[in-house]
Amino acid sequence: MLNGLVDADLGGGVFKKTGGLARERQTRSVRTLLATNRNDRWFFVLGFEKSDRANISKKELVALQSLADDLLSLQKWQILAAIEDGLLWR
Repeated sequence: MLNGLVDADLGGGVFKKTGGLARERQTRSVRTLLATNRNDRWFFVLGFEKSDRANISKKELVALQSLADDLLSLQKWQILAAIEDGLLWR
């Protein structure tokens, strides 16, 4: 993904990547939504199987863009403190 291998830039620091998930002899297509500055900050914010839902709603996108803004504005020490407190995971 660092080399631009994302499916879509949804705006506001939210990107979509589609991939496969092997499960019981079959591969299921999944969507992963990330908050990123496309440099040194990559946060997983949502994932789902495409068979469960086709996409996210406009309302959900707006909420994810707000979350991305919050996450991407954190200082390094704030991220480390959130990891230590169990609010974020590596």
